[in-house]
Amino acid sequence: MGKIKVLINAYACSPDRGSEPGMGWNWCVYLAKHCELYIISEGEFRERIEAVLATLPQAENMHFYYNPISGKAREMCEKQGDWRFYTHYKNWQKKTLQMAEQIIAEHKIDILHQLNMIGFREPGYLWKIEGIPFVWGPIGGLKQFPVAYLQGAGLKMRLFIRLKNFINKFQIKYDVRVDKAMKRANLLISSIPDSYRAIKKYKQTESVLIPETGCFITDNVPTKRFYSEDFNVMWVGKFDFRKQLPLALRALAATNNKQIILNVYGQGDELQESDAKQLATSLSISDQVVWHGNKPHAIVQQAMREAQLFFFTSVSEDTSTVVLEAISNRLPVLCFDACGFGAVIDKTVGRKIPLTNPEKSTIDFAEQLNALFDDRELLEELSLNCKSLQQKFSWDEKAERVAELYQKVLSDFVSG
Repeated sequence: MGKIKVLINAYACSPDRGSEPGMGWNWCVYLAKHCELYIISEGEFRERIEAVLATLPQAENMHFYYNPISGKAREMCEKQGDWRFYTHYKNWQKKTLQMAEQIIAEHKIDILHQLNMIGFREPGYLWKIEGIPFVWGPIGGLKQFPVAYLQGAGLKMRLFIRLKNFINKFQIKYDVRVDKAMKRANLLISSIPDSYRAIKKYKQTESVLIPETGCFITDNVPTKRFYSEDFNVMWVGKFDFRKQLPLALRALAATNNKQIILNVYGQGDELQESDAKQLATSLSISDQVVWHGNKPHAIVQQAMREAQLFFFTSVSEDTSTVVLEAISNRLPVLCFDACGFGAVIDKTVGRKIPLTNPEKSTIDFAEQLNALFDDRELLEELSLNCKSLQQKFSWDEKAERVAELYQKVLSDFVSG
């Protein structure tokens, strides 16, 4: 029997990006070691995809088809939270269905896979194609924002988050297309425990839990860096409300430790950036914060190999690519015990604090920052332990597991 042929809907896919594009790329690259893939993606990263494809031994198993959108729609996509993008995205999915039908007419496709973007509210339209098993996932976006952390947010943000929490519940319960796609699926993959529980609760349906992102296995990452006098802590992300950058700044101030340097990678809009810098000034920690802005993916990875700690203050996301990138770079992690990353990070590679409220979290994080600053041997140990977590969550392991699930879905479909 030849390789299973899989048609993949991967809107976001790029070899040199993090987040959704990096996630889409890595799923495809590693699955292509086991299957033959027909991948429909948005066209923004076409040049990069084709340049890197030329270097991959499994490139012969990766056939890309591009369905580009307008520059204006791409800008909306970049601004997470711009709901106008969904109209463009829905239209993209409709055209992708037509392209998929054309591919199926030319090639014998065994499996249809709705891969990304992972938000549950847009299941695409591949499920409409009959006679071929349909896989959907990893499915994300099903966690609720913890409202205790809305403290200090403006009225507009408080209303937006509460509305989003309500809409999430409403859509998983009542959205017709989500319901049809879930009922049609021969396999659902949940990105995080919250997604698994929500699908089980609202759809009475089982899913397989596989984080949407994975690890790379790395050797020769120096551990001498943990003993340097300065303590370089990395924070990476957009300055959006979920990421809770102000909480990181307050925790840094609460350490009363001038040797801790917070390296902030990422940007926000003008107001978010000026607010963050003003807060650092008012907390008297301006000389302890380095604002790096947006940097290329490779530079952020290199910084992770040189820092002593990764500080992740987000209160609402799925597994988060940057957390597993930190593990890939043997960088211990300090984060909340929440979302997908809370299920991945354990005491062998980092430290977690519970979700409570901003005041308590500020104190809890400050205590952990000081404790880790004082115990460099522990940091070195946490770094060395990242190796076993890398193996557990490696892209190779993930792809092997999904390829086995494809086989099972296919044999069940044929015998059913």
